[in-house]
Amino acid sequence: MNLHEYQGKEVLAGFGVTIQRGIVAKTAAEAVAAGKQLTETTGTQWHIVKAQIHAGGRGKGGGVKLAKNLQELESVATSIIGMQLITPQTPPEGKKVNQILVAEDVYYPGASEPSEFYMSILLNRATGKNMIMYSTEGGMDIEAVAEVTPHLIFTEEIDPALGLLPFQARKVAFNLGLSGAAFKDMTKFVSALYRAYVGSDASLFEINPVLKTSDDRIIAVDAKVTIDDNSLFRHPDFEALRDLSEENPVEVEARSVGLNYVDLDGNVGCMVNGAGLAMATMDLIKQAGGDPANFLDVGGTADAARVEIAFRLILKDPAVKAILINIFGGIVRCDRVAQGIVDAYKNLGDAIQVPIIVRLQGTNADIAKKLIDSSGLNVLSATAFQEAADKVQEAIN
Repeated sequence: MNLHEYQGKEVLAGFGVTIQRGIVAKTAAEAVAAGKQLTETTGTQWHIVKAQIHAGGRGKGGGVKLAKNLQELESVATSIIGMQLITPQTPPEGKKVNQILVAEDVYYPGASEPSEFYMSILLNRATGKNMIMYSTEGGMDIEAVAEVTPHLIFTEEIDPALGLLPFQARKVAFNLGLSGAAFKDMTKFVSALYRAYVGSDASLFEINPVLKTSDDRIIAVDAKVTIDDNSLFRHPDFEALRDLSEENPVEVEARSVGLNYVDLDGNVGCMVNGAGLAMATMDLIKQAGGDPANFLDVGGTADAARVEIAFRLILKDPAVKAILINIFGGIVRCDRVAQGIVDAYKNLGDAIQVPIIVRLQGTNADIAKKLIDSSGLNVLSATAFQEAADKVQEAIN
């Protein structure tokens, strides 16, 4: 589950991470009121206005602007709220901005020049350890930094049994070239950030930039936070932060009926029971010359009602040229699945305009094949992986 920047910052602040303070607004009038409140509480005279969408690169698309007075703040807020913001991470049509974050200006003059750093925390799946990735090149696309100057990217792996050790936090501050008060504040920042990552059951923290202010304070100016969906039962307050308008509507619908669905850019729809079999099925489709249009795990209860819902979800994608149903009948009998497919097909009627390939293996697979073959519907049955692959290839060609 992705969070907006202002939500991510609230999570960080709850664990003691120093953040750039701000107030969310949905209208220009609310933005002006937020600006006045920030001036009173923080003393800031200038304000940063940031579009709140689930995508990076907002500044490049005109979604982050500076306002030097309240009149400018009202004008900037009016121009950003309601705009269709296009960034390198949005769909081609962009995303509509429904709210903005009015934040304090932290780039104020002082004894030294401010510096920007990059920092993220994520799981290194190769080692099974959490990893802090950081760089002196903050405020830039980290992918470009990795490609052009990979020596400027550092990593620090943390043993989950021990947690972040003090010497590791100091090592991060040292590699970023800090000293004095900034060094001490960075070690506190890193420790609090890791504590927030573990405590919130996050799968990704990305702070770009982490700012060293001109008076040597360390602040999270941005916050990209992704929470592990599997942990939400421990964080009911986080579930309330989900912004469904920012998510794929088909995926939202699937979640509401208990289906695991992920939309992909392909031409072959997948209906499978079990995540492992779904991954193998997507490999099968690729080998057959197609591309998976989705990941859809119907689980262990592939009855007629569930299969019909799955059909409807897959058929919402106009790019789908064929549907491959790959079910292993262990918990559920194959003949019951086959009957469910036939019933769902008849209920949908003319809604199905693409060929369907069904591979059923397991309990009563032979009976299931007879049911499919005798149904008189445009459904092709298969028993072997290769046979299913050949029929998928024939269908999409």
